[in-house]
Amino acid sequence: MTTPARKRADQHRWTVLLPVVGLIALGVCGLVLLGLGTSSVGLLPILVGALAALVPVVGVISAYLWVDRWEPEPAKILLLAFLWGACGATITSLVFNQTAHVLGQLINGGDGSMFAAVVGAPITEEAAKAAFIVVLFLRRRQEFDGVVDGVVYAGVTAAGFAFTENIWYFARVFSDSGFGDLSSGVIALFILRGVLSPFAHPLFTSMTGVGIGIATITRNRKLRIAAPVLGYLAAAGLHSLWNFSTTVGTGSTFINLYFLIMVPIFAGMVLMVVWQRRREQRIVAGQLPDMAARKWIASSEVTLLASLQGRSRWRRTVRRKVGDEAAKAVAGYQIAATELAFLRHRMASGTAGHDADERHSKLLEALVVARQAAVEAPGALKAAGGVRRS
Repeated sequence: MTTPARKRADQHRWTVLLPVVGLIALGVCGLVLLGLGTSSVGLLPILVGALAALVPVVGVISAYLWVDRWEPEPAKILLLAFLWGACGATITSLVFNQTAHVLGQLINGGDGSMFAAVVGAPITEEAAKAAFIVVLFLRRRQEFDGVVDGVVYAGVTAAGFAFTENIWYFARVFSDSGFGDLSSGVIALFILRGVLSPFAHPLFTSMTGVGIGIATITRNRKLRIAAPVLGYLAAAGLHSLWNFSTTVGTGSTFINLYFLIMVPIFAGMVLMVVWQRRREQRIVAGQLPDMAARKWIASSEVTLLASLQGRSRWRRTVRRKVGDEAAKAVAGYQIAATELAFLRHRMASGTAGHDADERHSKLLEALVVARQAAVEAPGALKAAGGVRRS
C-alpha cells in the first residue's frame, strides 16, 4: 500500500525529473531542426538567420517581461515556454504542415502550398503553441492569476516559435539573395518580419492566452471551457488571415490587412493588458490593508507595496543606500506579498481551487521567510522610511 509520505515523495521526484526530461527532449528537437536547416541551406545561412532573428526576439521578450512586472512568472517556466515554442512546437508543426501540404495536393489536384499556408499551418501551429499553455494550466494552475499571465505565457511561447521560424526564413533568403537591400534579400525581409511584424505570432497566440486567462478567473464552468476554445479559434483565424495576405493576396491585400485589422487588434491587446494591469494593482492594493492588520506585513509598507512605482522607488533607494543584495531581498518580499494577495483575492471570489488553503499556508510561510530575509539585509526595510510614498 502506498503511504501518503511515499506518494508525496513520488510526486516530488516527478516534479524534479519532468523539467529535466523536458529540457533534454527539447534539446533533441533543437538538434534535429539544426540538422534539417544546415542540410537544406548550409551552416552560414543558418548563422546569419540566427543573428537576424535574435534582434526582434529580444525586443518581444523584453516587452512581455515588462508587462509581467507585478508578479513575475518563474524564470524556469518562461524558459521552458520559449524552448517549447522554439523547438517542440516548431518540429511538431513541421510534421503536421507536411501532412497538410499533401492533403492540399489531394484536394486541389496539384500544388498544396496554399492549403497548407492558409488552413493547415494556422490550425497546427496555434495548437502546437497552445499545448504548452494548456498543460501548464492543467498541471500548475496556481501559476495563473488572470489574463495577463495567460498573455505572457502565450507571448513567450510564440516568441520562441517566431525565433526559429525567422531563422529559417532569413537563412533561405540569404542563401538565395544575400543581404540585399530595401527591396530584396535579408534586409528587406528583416524590415517585414523584424520591424513591421515582430509581434505577429505572439499576437495570434495571445488570443489563446486571453481565453485561458479568462478561464482562470471565472466561476462559470461553461465559460471556463468556451473561453480557451474561442481564444484558440481567434488565434487560428488571425493566423490564417495573415498567411492569406502574405502568400495568396497582393501587396495591397497585405497593407489593408496590416493597417485595418492587425494594427487595431494589436492596439486593442495593448489596451486590454494595461486595463488588466490596473485590475491587478487594485487587487493587490485591496488585500494589503487586511494583510497588515494580521501583522503579516508592516502598515508602513502598504502604500509602497500598492503600486509598481512605489515598489521600484523602494528597490532603488535600498540599492543606493545598502546594495544589490538588499534590493534583491526587498524584491523577493514584494513578490511574495503579491502572490499571497492574488491568492486571497481568488479565494474570496471562489476561483482559487480545492487546494487553496494548502497553497495559502505555503505562500504565507514564503512571505514570512521573504520578509525575514529583507529584515536581515542591513537597512533594507529601514530604507523604506526614506522612500517618497506619493
